[in-house]
Amino acid sequence: MLIPDSVLEKVVPQEKAKKTAPDTGDVKYLVFDIESIPDAQLIKKAKYPELDIDEPGAVTMFQDEILANTGGTTNFIPVTFQYPLCICIAKVRDDYTIADITSLDEPKFRPSEMTGLFWRGVEKQYGNASLVTFNGRGFDVPLMELMAFRYGISASRHLKDKFGTRFRFGTKHIDLHDWLSNFNSIRMTGGLNLLAKVLGKPGKMETKGDEVYGLYLKGEMKKINDYCFHDVLDTYFVFLRTRVMLGELAIGREQELVKTAKSFIEEKSSTIEGLKSYLDNWGDWNPWP
Repeated sequence: MLIPDSVLEKVVPQEKAKKTAPDTGDVKYLVFDIESIPDAQLIKKAKYPELDIDEPGAVTMFQDEILANTGGTTNFIPVTFQYPLCICIAKVRDDYTIADITSLDEPKFRPSEMTGLFWRGVEKQYGNASLVTFNGRGFDVPLMELMAFRYGISASRHLKDKFGTRFRFGTKHIDLHDWLSNFNSIRMTGGLNLLAKVLGKPGKMETKGDEVYGLYLKGEMKKINDYCFHDVLDTYFVFLRTRVMLGELAIGREQELVKTAKSFIEEKSSTIEGLKSYLDNWGDWNPWP
């Protein structure tokens, strides 16, 4: 069967980027975060095809159902009904310094292109690197697997490698939420925000995760992308502290890396404006009591 031109136009642009792929250097970790929104078209098609409602109305109806079914605790739409809005990645070297930080397909933020760039990076360009996330197993990685399914993109190493990025107890995907909660033995109440603030880092500032869809409807993509950058940086600093816990870093070396990272962020803030607010809310580690 021939692939429709409309589909090819979404998927084929991945191939063009191969010619200009940057040098991978000694990148060992890909610290990433994804901001996503409800897939209004899919929700309408899959859940309410018989109802005379528009796509935004379908999202609202689904949110109301979830809120009722959870006793008013959440209206968060499951990962199966979402798609990525932006994907930010910090590329971290073997010595734990940041080599680069980037947002995929900025400023176009095309889900098909972001998906292709993500999986090509994980599978080939940075194939020896480990993924680092906060609750990536519970959301980000399944979301990208579903996007690979949607766009017909290969993720063979991820899916086939017995001890690879899909293996829960290995080192190819370090899910900090999974690890710090003792593999969900406890509820990590406070999440990334709490852990970042323990380290003196900004954590949540003006934007919260449950505000992303509303910001999207207002056309506030820059604000959403900035928020994604901030979460990646918070994840990076939490990652460093877990390496101290494991004995892979001395606390003095970790603090040197934090200072180096601050200098990196200051330099990058000249081209990534959203990093300025992270620096404005920067704090140093000052443990209590």
